[in-house]
Formats: sequence, C-alpha cells, structure tokens
Amino acid sequence: MEIEIPIFPLPDLVFFPHTLLPLHIFEPRYRQMVADCLKGDRQLAVVMLKPGWEQGYEGSAPVHSVAGAGEIIKCERLDEGRYNILLRGKRRIRIAQELPSGKLYRVVRAVVLDEKEPQAGRAALGPGLESLRSAYLRLLETLGRKDARVQDKAVEMGAPGALIDRVASVAVPDPRVRQRLLETLDLQERLQITSSIVFDLLLLVTGGIKGTPIPKERLN
Repeated sequence: MEIEIPIFPLPDLVFFPHTLLPLHIFEPRYRQMVADCLKGDRQLAVVMLKPGWEQGYEGSAPVHSVAGAGEIIKCERLDEGRYNILLRGKRRIRIAQELPSGKLYRVVRAVVLDEKEPQAGRAALGPGLESLRSAYLRLLETLGRKDARVQDKAVEMGAPGALIDRVASVAVPDPRVRQRLLETLDLQERLQITSSIVFDLLLLVTGGIKGTPIPKERLN
C-alpha cells in the first residue's frame, strides 16, 4: 500500500511502531506541518537524518529511506504557534519519492512495510520473546527503575513485533543500530538482534549474577 505523508527529519532519532514519542515543535515549517496534520488525518512520519545533514538542514537534507509513521494522539498549543505533541507509532514505511508540496515542510510518497513472520508461525517466536521480556524486566530492576511494574505492562506479551519494538526503543542506545532494527522486517532476525543487545547489557550491569535469565549460548 502506498501513502502520502509529511516527514519530520531529526538527527539521531528513530521512531518505532508501538511506541510513544513526545515532541516539542517550534520551527515554523514544522508548526505548519502540525497545524495541517491536525486539520487532516493527524498522520506524520519521523525519519532519521543521514550523516552530514548539518549542511543541508534548512533545505532537503538526506534522510534514511525507512521511517516510523504515527498519529498525533495528544496536542498542546503553546505561545507563538508552538506545540507539544505526542505521537503513537503505527507502522514502518519506505520512502519512495519526495513530492512537491508547496509547503514549508517535506511530503513523501511511501510504501507501508509489512513484517515477515517465521514459516512455522508466530508460535516459533514464543520462547525467544519470553526470554527477551524477562531479561528486559530484569535489566530494569537491576538499574533501579521504579517504574518496573509500568514497564511490565508496557511489554506484556502481545503482537511479537510490538514487544520487540518497545524493548528496542528503550534498551538500544546506538541510533545506527536502532535504524537497522527499524529496517529489519524479519521478526526472527529483529528478535535475535534485540535480545543480543539486552542480554549483553544485563551481563554488563549484573556481572552474570545468579538468577539472571541469560540463555546458555550467551555465556559460551
């Protein structure tokens, strides 16, 4: 499926489906974009700028081809036309073409991307997903996160892609790796990459203490 959607290019920021992203909108072009979105379907895409974006930021700086598209679910209008908005991630898109819009902001034609499930079906992901969820919650507890119960609800077992994306959005710090995960449509591959990072972080902060749910293969 193809869609036309405005894009919000940002440095070092990757927006995953199934996550929430608060943004403060202050540049004139993006204030216009939000105003137009609120009058329409409230949809926009957040895309990460490519290295060297500084030289072309005021124009059409190069962006990655895969972006996260979402819906404005909350909006606070501020002084001087600024906004605080909250986006809910809905899908992955691949930018096919930038379109002339006559606006200050950029608009693209994009293809909606579908996830690829294992040939054996979603059930094949079950053990890996539960291991990832347990390791992530253990990581939060070890780091002293007081909102662990809230996070537990946030990563409750549901759609496989949702769990992986929510964990990756919090636990993967490197924007380049986050972009790679956004571009990875194969659920099994995305699960493996995300799990590897979470298990490594858990080993780092715990030193492999007893009770840490780390698969044996990670300790070899």
